[in-house]
Amino acid sequence: MMDAKPEKKMWHLYVLRCADGSLYAGITTDPERRLAEHNSGPKGARYTRARRPVALLKSWSVTDRSAATKAERHFKALRRAQKQAVVDSCDRPAWLDGV
Repeated sequence: MMDAKPEKKMWHLYVLRCADGSLYAGITTDPERRLAEHNSGPKGARYTRARRPVALLKSWSVTDRSAATKAERHFKALRRAQKQAVVDSCDRPAWLDGV
């Protein structure tokens, strides 16, 4: 009998639009659950708690938590216009696979 390996969780970089029009990026293994946390209760980020409601704009899967953290850092370093262009694009950002 073979031992079953636990299923590896897929990590995601996600981007939210806040009620004030600002963008918020984060990482999670479950974007829908995380969206609900941002919109209600104390588990939402402090930034989004003051800017509710928030809406999920985009979510991209990455290989692991380390890659998700690097992708988040890269996204947050972009200028606002660049962030908006990434969100508006239908394509997966090329830099996302190189982080």
